[in-house]
Amino acid sequence: MTQTTPDDLRSVIAGQRLDRADKPLISTNPSRTGDVLAEVSLAGRAEFTAACRAAKEAQRAWAAVPAPIRGQVIGNIGDLVAANKEALARAVTRDIGKTLGEARGEVQEIIDTCEFFRGEGRRLYGQTVPSEMPDKQLFTFRNPLGTAAIITAGNFPVAVPSWYIVPALLTGNTVVWKPAEYAASCSWAFYELFSRAGLPEGVLNLVYADGEETFAGLEQALGEGLVDKVGFTGSSAVGARIGELCGRHLQTPCLELGGKNPMVVTEDADLDLAVEGALFSGFGTAGQRCTSLGNAIVHESVHEAFLERFAAATAAAAVGDPTRDVLYGPMISERFADRYEGYLDWISGHHRVLGSTATGRITAASPRAGFVGDPADGLFYHPVILAGVRPEDRVFTEETFGPIVGVASYRHLEEAVELADLPGYGLSCSIYTTDPKKAFAFRSGIGAGMVSVNNSTSGAEAHLPFGGNGRSGNGGRLSGMWVLDQFTRWQSMNWDYSGRLQKAQMDVVEIDADLGFRLD
Repeated sequence: MTQTTPDDLRSVIAGQRLDRADKPLISTNPSRTGDVLAEVSLAGRAEFTAACRAAKEAQRAWAAVPAPIRGQVIGNIGDLVAANKEALARAVTRDIGKTLGEARGEVQEIIDTCEFFRGEGRRLYGQTVPSEMPDKQLFTFRNPLGTAAIITAGNFPVAVPSWYIVPALLTGNTVVWKPAEYAASCSWAFYELFSRAGLPEGVLNLVYADGEETFAGLEQALGEGLVDKVGFTGSSAVGARIGELCGRHLQTPCLELGGKNPMVVTEDADLDLAVEGALFSGFGTAGQRCTSLGNAIVHESVHEAFLERFAAATAAAAVGDPTRDVLYGPMISERFADRYEGYLDWISGHHRVLGSTATGRITAASPRAGFVGDPADGLFYHPVILAGVRPEDRVFTEETFGPIVGVASYRHLEEAVELADLPGYGLSCSIYTTDPKKAFAFRSGIGAGMVSVNNSTSGAEAHLPFGGNGRSGNGGRLSGMWVLDQFTRWQSMNWDYSGRLQKAQMDVVEIDADLGFRLD
């Protein structure tokens, strides 16, 4: 049912909501664009910096809370999210048009992340290290960095923020979170659940702002020494700007960027399984995942058979109302719809277009067979398969955030690996094969941070490292124990109780050995 009174959403700094803006941003449901969800008061650079200052002031007290107690707070968050799973999932679907099934999976990702980190407060292990000198002990400790500025995209508006925020809070950092302004409603629901789990004021701050004001505020906050870590999920172009900014302050951000994720289909692959994986990873979330399938690279001997099955499966897939049983719903927002239409201009005469009755927006004049609902309600687009893509095509080398998949052929596995790496991204990839030798050869040759065998390019588990290389990121990893290195720094301590000064590498016991001895 359409909401008659939009939510009044504002930033929260140290527990206090900011004033309402004179001209708030109007946030609408992309599957029903007449459904106004919220009026979002966007903050400016000064407010972003103020949030960083509030977080900095709250950090020492939060770090002083024993780690097991911080873990208990993380457990509280997980319990609250689990108790509100369906409501939060429906907020995600209404806000960005993700299908209910995928939205429920996204919320489950938060629960899984909290479940993993609930006990990590008791496992923030350091080590006791033997010294080379007597009466001396060496230790290592994990210390929090301080204040983290977390900037996230809206295609995974609640799962990805939890990947940053949960471990950051657990390890004793405070957080300023800037969600995507086009996913403001579900972001607010996320913040409400987190803020009721026992977090003191100022430990988690929410700032709604556009990109340029956020960047300017971040630049000022870094200059004032208020931010100790930046986490960013978004485009490669913006990630490069943030990386440059952080580098000027001798900081290493955690950058989780775009992808042009390849799927290699070998001559011995189970083609039906490969088609199933290509359909889900290529068109799930309308192709708006960082892990969405970009190019299917198929052995020439099975290329036509794969293409025929993939085109048939795509043509038969249900598209439309995300609250019903469909493969995918609308584009996330007008911004992404407009950008996607620009990508469709990259289609050339040497491409064969398959998968639907047309390209572009689904309308009464450009219908999609079997569409679920009324296409006039929202930002719905035809799925597109492009056969005959070439390595020099922009549609092959650039991320195309939307429901479009290129298909190319290869002769030898070495060529497939070369084609897969050519775009320069390195987030996710997959290979479909029944030959273990091919699977391991592909894994060792590919530059992606995540490899799937007989599985799609999309899909992450909360206890496995997530992240990319090249144009997809700077090597940082989210999820599991690996993310702890993003939000802590190692500190070593040596304790000499000998009562005298022992100098390392100098006052060391020397061992006599006859190293020239040889057996007859």
